[in-house]
Formats: sequence, structure tokens, C-alpha cells
Amino acid sequence: MKRYALIITLLLVNTLLWSQNPTDSIFNDTVFKSKVTVPADEYAIPNRVTEKYVNRVNPDETCRMLKSGIMIIGTGKNVRAAESYGGRNSGEKEYAESANKYKKVFGDSVNVYCMVIPSAAAFYTPNKLSGSTRHQGKTIDRIFSYLSDSVKAVDVYTILGRHASEKIYSRTDHHWAPLGAYYAAKKFAAVAGVPFKDLTWYTKHTVKNYVGTMYMFSKQKEVKDAPEDFIYYTPDSIQYTTTYTNYVTRKGVAVAEGKTVKGTFFQPVKDGSTGAYCVFMGGDAKITKVETSTKNGRRLVIFKESYGNAIPGYLFYSFEEIHVIDCRYFKKNIKKYVRDNHITDILFANNIARAVLNGTNRSYLRFLTQ
Repeated sequence: MKRYALIITLLLVNTLLWSQNPTDSIFNDTVFKSKVTVPADEYAIPNRVTEKYVNRVNPDETCRMLKSGIMIIGTGKNVRAAESYGGRNSGEKEYAESANKYKKVFGDSVNVYCMVIPSAAAFYTPNKLSGSTRHQGKTIDRIFSYLSDSVKAVDVYTILGRHASEKIYSRTDHHWAPLGAYYAAKKFAAVAGVPFKDLTWYTKHTVKNYVGTMYMFSKQKEVKDAPEDFIYYTPDSIQYTTTYTNYVTRKGVAVAEGKTVKGTFFQPVKDGSTGAYCVFMGGDAKITKVETSTKNGRRLVIFKESYGNAIPGYLFYSFEEIHVIDCRYFKKNIKKYVRDNHITDILFANNIARAVLNGTNRSYLRFLTQ
């Protein structure tokens, strides 16, 4: 139970029409300066079954398991702290059924997608500890197998596995790194059939001397003594405005809806800040609406917890509007919200532990009737 309490706290397109001339596309917009392409070898792959991953990054690394379920991997300046994954078999079907229910309710008027975000343990668990954490690819495969044919699976496990040698997860924090979210957003854009810009269209920012949540949860000094750079990216050639509807919370539960205010999507932090991941929207207890100059008629809702916060910033070139809704705080009726905001696409994007957690499915179903 302690392990799950920790997790709670922390936490097809085979060939898309990218080859068409941009002037023939429904996404023709002056914002887009060049033809958008998606490499077929990475992004036009089957979505319902993940690609087998073999750890070639650190298979023989020194490691140990703490009683809390946290793995300490490596030593010195490159030490990594990662949570083992336990999961719930029943939660796999429940999560898929959430997406299935939404597709049934909204029908052909709304596209529904299911993305399950793996944790760092999926890619960086040394062989010595492989029996101490469940196989996340198999969990994702089972979730996808329960999806109806009309719900589009978004397999980011395969893409992230192909980029595991890059800094796609933080070493000292339980979240993925913004680069991991970039690859996931790129995969989602391919499945959704919307334009996508690579990182040459973004400005790179670095927060130095970052030590995230895993020091607090592991209590291991070696994690504190191995700070890392937190690198994030902001879009350059797009106009956008961000509006927040904040929630009043009590003991982590939303009790009332606060004021709606204009704000900034990216909220810079100082070097050494332990809250660098909060650069995206400043946190979770809010509804975020981003209106962009991408006038293509596509309006997206992202259902998420904190893992999902890093995704929307890569989709400003892809959608006219992006609405970010945290599965723990939403108090409105989602049917009315979708209708009032002319939503065309809904993405379920939860980290794997949250996806299979008891209550996640119930929250999403409650949104339909509350």
C-alpha cells in the first residue's frame, strides 16, 4: 500500500497524408513555413502492439532497491532514482473503457485517443532488478487490446524506447523530461493527422542544478548530490494566449472553482529550483485553455495528471485550441464543456501508474454526469 500511496502522490495510422502539397491541405496556414513531414520508420508504425524493448542503455549498471519501491541506479553524477511499477490488472481494462465510453457518447463528432505514458523504470531498469518491476509494454498492450476499434491508440512506449539513450526522463524527478514529451507529442500528431514542428522551431531553455522529487521520496543523499539540467522548449513562430480557471483545493481535493484569468503557459523558474517541472502552467489544479494562431478548426482536450503537463506546448502548431484538464480536479460537466467549446479531439494521456489506479476510470465517467 505504501508503494501505491507513493505513486499516487508522484504522480493508425500506417501512412499519413504528409506527402501531399501543403496548398492542398486543410491545414494550410500562414503560420506553417515549410512542409511538415513525419519519418515513416518511427511514426507510421502499428499502434495496438508495442515494440519489444531491450535495455541497452544500462543493463549491467550498479543498482539497489529501497523498501519504498524506489530503485537507485548507478553512482556519482549520473545516479538515477526511479519508481518500480506494480500496476493493477483490473485497472487496465477500466482505463480503456473510459476512452471507449467517451467515444460512444460523442460519436463521430469527436476523435478519441488513448496514450499511456510509461515511467523511467520501463527503459532504465538494470537486469539485476528486472524482476522487481512489472513489464510496462505488456500492460500497455493489454490496455490497447481493450480499446474499441473507433478509439485511436497512441503508442509512445515504442517511440520512447527508440530514444532511450537520450535524456527523455529526469534522473532526479519522477516525471519524464520535456524531450520525452516532445517525442510523444510528435507521435500523437501523426495519429491525429495534424501538422507538427520539430525542435528547430523552438527556443531551448536550461534550468541548472535541478534536483527533483526523487530526493524527497528516496531520502538518498547521492540523489541530492547529482543535480542535472532541466531543459525545456518554447515555440517561436506562433501566437497564442493562455487562460486559466483555477480551482480552490482543500487537502488536495478541488472544492470550488476560482476565477478565470489570463496568464503565461511557460512559467520560468530559477536555477536550482526543485519545482522546475512546474514551468508548464505552474501546476495542476486548474483548467488551461490555449488559443493559437493555427486556424485549422481542430480543438483538443487533453485529460492528464502532471505527466501530461509537458505535452501541450508542442501542439500549438497543431491545434487551434488546446484545453488541458487534470483528472483529479475537473468539476464541470464534460458533455457541456465539449459542446460549448466545439471540441473535435479528446486525448487521454496519463502516466501508466495513474492510468491503472483505482478511481481514475470513475473520475472520467463522473465527468460525464456531474
